[in-house]
Amino acid sequence: MSRDQLIGAAIMLCAIAGIIIYGWIMFFTAWDIILLKITGFIAVAGVLGILAWIGYTLATTPPPKPIEEIEKELEKELKEVEAKKE
Repeated sequence: MSRDQLIGAAIMLCAIAGIIIYGWIMFFTAWDIILLKITGFIAVAGVLGILAWIGYTLATTPPPKPIEEIEKELEKELKEVEAKKE
């Protein structure tokens, strides 16, 4: 087996073990409600964390240059290249 296949097999076995442990805690212990609360909190916090990251990125990224400025720069560079060829 290659290294990637071993890592994939380990991830798969850990995921299956996690499913079994989660199911056992959910159905065979008295910790079912707290497990649901923790799971719900992690899911909601994850989604809201991603939304916060997107908002931060949008708020802190400078706006792009207007197309007119880019066109002027390209025309100027094109003229410089043509002038060097001559």
